Amino acid sequence: MDQLPLKAWLPITRDEMLARGWDEVDVVIVSGDAYVDHPAFGTAVIARVIENAGFTVAIVPQPNWQDDLRDFRKFGKPRLCFAVAAGNMDSMVNHYTAGKRLRSDDAYTPGGKAGFRPDYATVIYSQKLKEIYPDVPVIIGGIEASMRRLAHYDYWSDTLKPSILIDSGADILLYGMAEKGIVEVLNRLSENPEPSLLTDIPQTGFVVPEADSLVFENKEKSILLPSYTACLKDKKAFGESFKHIEQESNKASAKVLIQHSGDKAVIINPPFPLMTSKELDAVYALPFTRLPHPKYKKRGTVPAYEMIRHSVTMHRGCFGGCAFCTLSAHQGKFISSRSEKSILKEVEAIANMPDFSGSVSDLGGPSANMYRMQGFDLDICEKCKRPSCIFPAICNNLNTDHKPLTALYKKAAAVKGIKKIYIGSGIRYDMLTARSAEDDKRFGLTEYTRNLVQHHVSGRLKVAPEHTSDQILKIMRKPSFKLFHQFKQTFDKLNQQEGLRQQIIPYFISSHPGSKLNDMAHLACETRDLGFQLEQVQDFTPTPLTLASAIYYSGIHPYTGEQIFTARSRQEKEDQRRFFFWYKPENRQWIKQTLSKMGEQVLSDRLLGGKNR
Repeated sequence: MDQLPLKAWLPITRDEMLARGWDEVDVVIVSGDAYVDHPAFGTAVIARVIENAGFTVAIVPQPNWQDDLRDFRKFGKPRLCFAVAAGNMDSMVNHYTAGKRLRSDDAYTPGGKAGFRPDYATVIYSQKLKEIYPDVPVIIGGIEASMRRLAHYDYWSDTLKPSILIDSGADILLYGMAEKGIVEVLNRLSENPEPSLLTDIPQTGFVVPEADSLVFENKEKSILLPSYTACLKDKKAFGESFKHIEQESNKASAKVLIQHSGDKAVIINPPFPLMTSKELDAVYALPFTRLPHPKYKKRGTVPAYEMIRHSVTMHRGCFGGCAFCTLSAHQGKFISSRSEKSILKEVEAIANMPDFSGSVSDLGGPSANMYRMQGFDLDICEKCKRPSCIFPAICNNLNTDHKPLTALYKKAAAVKGIKKIYIGSGIRYDMLTARSAEDDKRFGLTEYTRNLVQHHVSGRLKVAPEHTSDQILKIMRKPSFKLFHQFKQTFDKLNQQEGLRQQIIPYFISSHPGSKLNDMAHLACETRDLGFQLEQVQDFTPTPLTLASAIYYSGIHPYTGEQIFTARSRQEKEDQRRFFFWYKPENRQWIKQTLSKMGEQVLSDRLLGGKNR
């Protein structure tokens, strides 16, 4: 850090702003995360995009919201607006475990110290700014704003909340990846500082008086969602609202969404077209230092940065459509990929970092093996509203060619100074298994898997079967567990052929909608038989605007109308989780008694060992 001048970072103090010769800035970003100037951190990306567009920008990272609010005032009144984000995570996910216990650390704070952001950070920051500067536009964005843009279930308060625009008082919401949106908003505010006039910008949301919503209603171009009040009264109405939101999130050509909330109406415009490789390359070519701000040096490292400092994001989007995942509603299901040239240039930059020891920790994305994948016929994709391109089966129109990815891995590994390229992102093994011999050869599937095993696994490969029950996997929109068996056999065979002793580390979820105690018992037995003592496990957390969250809240599957059981109490959730750890002495007696009460003696004997075992 000492090798770079302070001006290499964007200003986070008034002195840093004045040192640049500025007495004001166009935009002040307020973020719940520490300022790490790395392209994996949303605040840094948006700040650099704003700077590149010709605007002056300063950052207020993790302001104190409980004192005299001096942090919110330190740059004075910005010329155009405040831009607010909770950080790289929803603040409630950041703060609390699935059991609603307060976490003792925060990966996005120096030293990993907790307590540097409020609950519902976007709302709190926006409200404070509106108190101090009522006439300055507030633009909200990031994962928290994006996933709460319309009526949503909030697990931590166990309530149905309206759009975050209502609670925050913000003027404009930018959902998804907001590079195009923020530049358009700023250009328009430069022409006219009245945010209420900005009603036609793609990928934005805003609030109008209820009577004015008729202007936005169009039978062919808009959808009138069930109102917030209707959703409160009828859980089926909420399910219907969610279904429309998800379908429009997964369409190439979406409609305007309108939802009445009290005497107001929330309007959500369709997104911008998918970013091209050229546009995405331009973002990653911006002058990131790839380092935390020097101010944090004495406070300790930022744990989230330590995990990704030597990693590269190759693409955005995910067409997996998992029921519990926020990705499709935030980044979308269509893949936007960087060029080989851009990716290799970043690998070279990493190789030249003073602290680099030779290993790139990840060359990936939301799912590592979706790079450059899209439909053969994009006209078919234009009309599609499937939430997943690979569930319940791989779409016949999806090009799952892994050859470009394999070739890119080899080129990256050949960059001077690179000793090893690891793939730290999870892979979708269902694209690599149960395929015809013709598809395997055509798309280079075994070739990819062999190359992965030979060169890019750091001893342990992360994959996410999530459950063993096909019934629950169907609700999750995940493939049959049989495919995991097939992939593990292939993985083990390749390891044997290569003389390696690498392991698969599977991820599983307990208490997901549909999961009951006997399902968890079967999961424990199946994974035990495969030789696993599970480590990478989690209890299901209902996050806003996901299918699983809608089912958890309503008890009904929005697409089928089917009633679905969900473990809701802390005890029910803890009981399901205990089956993950059947091998721990403190759990054995409880599991034995529980299975006995359930009449599952065979399962008990299979898991814990009976008289004949």
